[in-house]
Amino acid sequence: MLQVNLGGVVTIFRILIMITKRWGGGEIFTMSADKEAPEAEGRNAYSYFAACGIAEVDNILLNECNHCNSVRYCGVQCQKEHRPWHKEECKKRAAELRDELLFKQPESSHHGDCPICCIPLSLDPRKATFFPCCSKVICNGCEYANLRREIEGSLQPKCLFCRLPRTALSQEIELNLMRRVEAKDPVATSKMGEIHYNEGDYDGALQCWEKAAELGNALAHFSLSMLYREGKGVKKDEKKMFFHLEEAAFDGFPAARYNLGVVEEEHGRMDRAVKHYIIGANHGHNESLATLKKGYRRGLVSKKDF
Repeated sequence: MLQVNLGGVVTIFRILIMITKRWGGGEIFTMSADKEAPEAEGRNAYSYFAACGIAEVDNILLNECNHCNSVRYCGVQCQKEHRPWHKEECKKRAAELRDELLFKQPESSHHGDCPICCIPLSLDPRKATFFPCCSKVICNGCEYANLRREIEGSLQPKCLFCRLPRTALSQEIELNLMRRVEAKDPVATSKMGEIHYNEGDYDGALQCWEKAAELGNALAHFSLSMLYREGKGVKKDEKKMFFHLEEAAFDGFPAARYNLGVVEEEHGRMDRAVKHYIIGANHGHNESLATLKKGYRRGLVSKKDF
């Protein structure tokens, strides 16, 4: 009977992979998982070999590259060794993945839906009411219906969402807002940034908007992009401005889409600009729609772009 030293075969196999990767431009070998490897939930159709030559099996799980998700590694050292061959391809693939998300039409705008009637909130801020006691934004239709109910029933005016008594005193309103800020409410923190900005305190506005942006507030990202564009409280930085505009656009901020379109158009990337304008127009952004009309008349936008 033929006897095979499996340990020696595995060692030779790993050496061959390292040689091929080192002199073959760092190509990644793949092994089909359909026939040999057992299926597992959450895995891709292929199991990738890492820089060290270890293949993913049931008892060995490889970690994906955090940027491109196209290769896997057995550990940090494995990733560092493969980085020189993977760096350029990683940047290219990461940019492609970001663009795929960036140019995907969001389901709704950054305002979301009214928490009472669940109808999408209007882009016009005059058609909604902000309640500092709970940082909720209610459409004016629900606000009107509630006020009418309170007047007809001679009821004490209360917040439509949290049911706390309403107040018209600016001190109590600011106190309620500060409580929400202390509770790490992103909407209240962004509102506090607006207050600092209107008072000329750009440093305070920057701090509040940075905190709100970390909590995922799209308006804070958009406000930060304005700061970096105008250079108020910070040095002008187009790269950071672009980053915060994209982060706001991810969350469905139509004005951020429009500004991205303007910047892309200024840099001569009209194809990308048109995509931003179309997404903004689909959200009902008037400036984006008007720009598309002008572009269509000038022949810069065609029906196939839609």
